[in-house]
Amino acid sequence: MREFYAWTLCREYAQDLRREFRAYNGAAFSQDVMAGITVAAVALPLALAFGVGAGASAAAGLVTAVIGGLVISSLSGASYQISGPTGAMMAILLSLVAKEGLTGVLVAGFLAGILLVLAGLFRLGRLIAFVPSSVITGFTSGIAAVIALGQLDNFLGLQSEGDLALLKVASYIQTGAVPDVKTTAIGLGVIFLMAAWPKKWNAVLPSSLIALVAVLVFQGIFHWELPVVGDIPRTLLLEDRLTLADLNPLAWPHYLMPALSIALLCMVESLLCGASAEKMTDERLKSNRELVAQGIGNLVIPFFGGIPATAAIARTSVAIKSGCRTRLTGIIHSIILLLSMFILTPVMSAIPLSALAGILMVTAWRMNDWSNIRFIFSHRFKSGIAKFTITLAATVLLDLTQAIIIGVVFSLVLIVARMSRLEINIADVDNARLKEIGMGLDRVPDINEVRVVYITGTLFFGVVDRLKDKLRTMPHSDVIILSMRGVPVIDLSGVQALMELAEDLKEEGTQLSVSSVQPAVMRYLERSGFLDIIGRDHLYPSAEQAILRSVDDRAPVVD
Repeated sequence: MREFYAWTLCREYAQDLRREFRAYNGAAFSQDVMAGITVAAVALPLALAFGVGAGASAAAGLVTAVIGGLVISSLSGASYQISGPTGAMMAILLSLVAKEGLTGVLVAGFLAGILLVLAGLFRLGRLIAFVPSSVITGFTSGIAAVIALGQLDNFLGLQSEGDLALLKVASYIQTGAVPDVKTTAIGLGVIFLMAAWPKKWNAVLPSSLIALVAVLVFQGIFHWELPVVGDIPRTLLLEDRLTLADLNPLAWPHYLMPALSIALLCMVESLLCGASAEKMTDERLKSNRELVAQGIGNLVIPFFGGIPATAAIARTSVAIKSGCRTRLTGIIHSIILLLSMFILTPVMSAIPLSALAGILMVTAWRMNDWSNIRFIFSHRFKSGIAKFTITLAATVLLDLTQAIIIGVVFSLVLIVARMSRLEINIADVDNARLKEIGMGLDRVPDINEVRVVYITGTLFFGVVDRLKDKLRTMPHSDVIILSMRGVPVIDLSGVQALMELAEDLKEEGTQLSVSSVQPAVMRYLERSGFLDIIGRDHLYPSAEQAILRSVDDRAPVVD
């Protein structure tokens, strides 16, 4: 079954390539080249910053962007996806580097690649649709907070203690640390320049690149002594890279949870990137193939010394807005980054770490989905606010995988609580109302003859006791009609409760009828044998018809 689907993905990939490059010409290639150059200009400073921010090196960030662009863009589930190191991944990698070292990151990244390939082959690409938007928004904001807090050392020129971002802040207070003025000034200058840079210019000259150029010019004039990026090797094969000797299967269980965190984050970010990009293009993302592509890319990248990669929303958006025509845009952007490793190494090695910290802080601010946050809070959606806040707090205080699980579980609890709001309304026969719809009765039944019970809500195990108590405490009636138009779903417990109720009422001499049953509920009632208990002639399309029939059946016989 899996092998069959793998062949399906290959055939789908070949079809997409034929469609993508149909009528491809020189004009289309020039558009891809220009888009690739623009994306590379955006990706270069971010790759350096994310490599350093993840606890690895600037070179590791560049290698990730180069290999990620070449491999993942080639196999991607859409022509527009641009992959590489991202800010969201930093939040996981920074703590992982502190605990396991760079080798631990490489091994976990490799295992995450395996998990992503399996996720794609098992068709898990649509699972992201089941994660509530407020959970994703809270998760993204939590990651942004972790990134910003994690850059305080480089931004302030201090040395903190602790793995968690909040512990680092606490250590500043305990030690009475004082920020280095020059280091902080550089970081603040980068933030100010990026914030002030006009958005309309950003597509041509990215603010992050302009900020780095400005800092380098400033340093060339004033020569401040600041911590810098340092040497960047002019090679794709970094000294600290994964080898076959590092892949000891006996140690894999130790890296399983970090690998799961990386794979889950890659899945969430890559598929969200595709969902966002779909709105700007006419091309839909093939989600399962995207996961396979991300998996293959993350299997390969560690052997070059790179950190885990995902699809990047900002770079993908720039590619589309710059006229990207095919997946060659991602490949060209990687080639340009590769050339920069050989040509610009002396320049990049002199970049102050505080400048990269400033870039990451602005990136963290922009990561937040501010429009959705304003929508949730301005309209006072209490459940959305709760899910956003809990997920954000869990992301900052706990592991990222735990944060998403907590957010989803909390959402499920809210859904169950909302489903438990079963409304039960008992009404006597209203002949005036029946006359209004042209179904008036010749005689008005006695008050204890016929009653209608209107049920609204999901009939499941959490509410069956309430239904039983309500119906058993109501006054005796000769006929009880359950109007179930407002019941969209019923489970086994709900069916069993109705069956017990029908048996009890039959013993008391009361006839139970049902009306307005929805198709999904009807299938349960038929399979369970409930209709055989009440009699199939006591199943009606509407409560009004059930009332007319019940009154007629109980009409006195005249000799």
